[in-house]
Formats: sequence, C-alpha cells, structure tokens
Amino acid sequence: MATDRLLSTQATPQDETLNWALRPTQLSQYVGQAELIERISIAVAASRARKEPLEHVLLHGPPGLGKTTLAHVLAQEMGSKVIATSGPALARGTDLVASLTRLGHGDILFIDEIHRLPIAVEEFMYPAMEDFRIDVTLDSGLAARTVQVRCKPFTLVGATTRAGLLSSPLRSRFGIAHHLRYYTQAELIEILRRSCGLLHVDSATEESLATLAARSRGTPRIANRLLRRVRDFAQVRHAGKMTPLAVDQALALEGIDRLGLDELDRAYLKCVATTYEGGPVGLDAIAATMNEDRGTLEDVVEPYLLQIGFLARTRQGRALTRLACDHVGVTYREVRPSAAGLFEPGTEPA
Repeated sequence: MATDRLLSTQATPQDETLNWALRPTQLSQYVGQAELIERISIAVAASRARKEPLEHVLLHGPPGLGKTTLAHVLAQEMGSKVIATSGPALARGTDLVASLTRLGHGDILFIDEIHRLPIAVEEFMYPAMEDFRIDVTLDSGLAARTVQVRCKPFTLVGATTRAGLLSSPLRSRFGIAHHLRYYTQAELIEILRRSCGLLHVDSATEESLATLAARSRGTPRIANRLLRRVRDFAQVRHAGKMTPLAVDQALALEGIDRLGLDELDRAYLKCVATTYEGGPVGLDAIAATMNEDRGTLEDVVEPYLLQIGFLARTRQGRALTRLACDHVGVTYREVRPSAAGLFEPGTEPA
C-alpha cells in the first residue's frame, strides 16, 4: 500500500514500538515548536503552582510532528497519567464514561483524530469539559431520565490533522490551541543527534545528519525512520560507519532522491507531466491513470509537493510549477484561466 511507504507520515506498529524510546519525556528535551513550548511551559508552571489541572489543549497539524509525544510530556510535567483513545473508537457517548471515570485529579485524556468524533459524543463532552460531570440518559420515551455522574477535574488534549472539521462549539472549549508547523533542517539535525545517542550510533557525522534531515520532509517521525534504515545499512555494508556515502547509498536503495521524493511522488509528477502535459488536470483523472486511491494522493502525496512548491492547485485542477517541470525534465506551460472557469476537468455539472 502507498501509505506503508518509508516516507509516509502515518505511524506503523514498528514505529510505535521503537519511537517510545526516542521520544522526549520533558519539555526541556522537546526540540522545535518554540512558541508552543513557551506557552505550554507557562501554563504548566501556573497550574502546578495553583494545584489545578491544566487547561484543555488542542494540537492540530500534519501527522508525525509530535502531537502524541507532547500529550505524554504534559502528563509527565504535571505528574499525572494519560488515558489515550481516538475519535473513531468512540461511537457512543457512553463509550466515554469508562475513560472519564478512571481519570484521577489532573489526569490527561488524550483523543487522537478528535475531528472524527460523532456529534452525539461531541455533545456528551461539553459538560465534562466545562463542569466535570457526565449526563447519562437512562431508558427512553416517557420513562427516560438523566443521571449526572461526577468526574474529577481533568485535562483534555485533542489532536487532529484537520482542525477545520472541528465544530465551533468544541473548538471554543479549548483554552490552548496551537498549529504545529513543519520542522526546520537545523531542528531535525538536533533531533537526529539526540536519537543517535539513544540508539548508540557514534559514527554519524554532521554532514550525514544534514543529508538525512534534508530528506525527512520536515517531519521527526520520518527522520527517525530514515535514521534506523541508514543505521542498518551502515552496519552491514560500511562496517558500522554512518558516512555521507553510506547515507546516499542507503536512501538510493530505498528510492529516495535528494529532495526527499520517493517512487510514488515521482510517478505522480511523471503522470501529470507526460500524460496531461503538466496540467491542469483533475485529481480523479490522475488517480484513475495511476490506479491509485484519490484519498491516498490527496492526503499522502500532494501535501509535500505543495510544501516544496512543485504543485499548484488551481480552479481548473492540479498543475505542475516551473520547479517541478525542471526537476522532471519537461517544458513548463503556464496555466491560464479556462473559459468554463470554476470546475476541475471531469467535475463540471451535467
């Protein structure tokens, strides 16, 4: 599957097993997101001084940037525990009762992909977030009655990759909301340097770490995944020495070029460049030509191409930029507004 590729930002079971040893446990160890860490540090210090639970926190941004890690760091700083769940796992309001009643004073309830909460569960959360009580409806019809169950003051940490899908009432109940940005190369080098120490990789040079950081798409999860692959390659082919040559050969074996593009990215660019002459073209047409799922291309491939300026999303469809055409080796064709105007090819109304 495309989402199982090496450069995917989605976590795999192997990542979850290995990344726990690499994740920071304190705010002082957290690299990057300086504005967020400063805001969180002040809130944590104030809450601890007052012996109150931390305000509810909403973290949104692309996957792999540290939202789950930060939830566990907050629990460590507050001296509390974390109960983790996800939006799709909460089908009914009563599904939350077990989690909420297990929470102690100041504990953290972490809900990943919170934008996928059903409306009924979302409304069930409102009194729990504001008044720390749960309204459970028993029976139905004329015999229906509501029982209030008190829960201890807690902190809800919500994580989402699509903040725009959150309803306004839910979003307004978070005291701290922050968008996590992609990491700079210098920040990724610092993360890789720390990971090398934890993985007992002593032979990595600054040049090799810089090469890894440049191809990690600004995402720590990808950087750590590439580091483990390069470590294995260096151990088998280069006597354990992680030199720039070893990094280049290891990533070439994985099909990752100097810009951090893999085979799926290059297939996407080649499809638009050759079959559709650089675009504009609708996403459905690209997906059909590549025999790939539309959602995979939109959520997995396109974000990085947009980030590096290789792709333009116009009213007429997707089109390659001049940079992308130069990289692929085709002639750039400027996109002009079509006479139809507002619709992608293949999506015009009948």
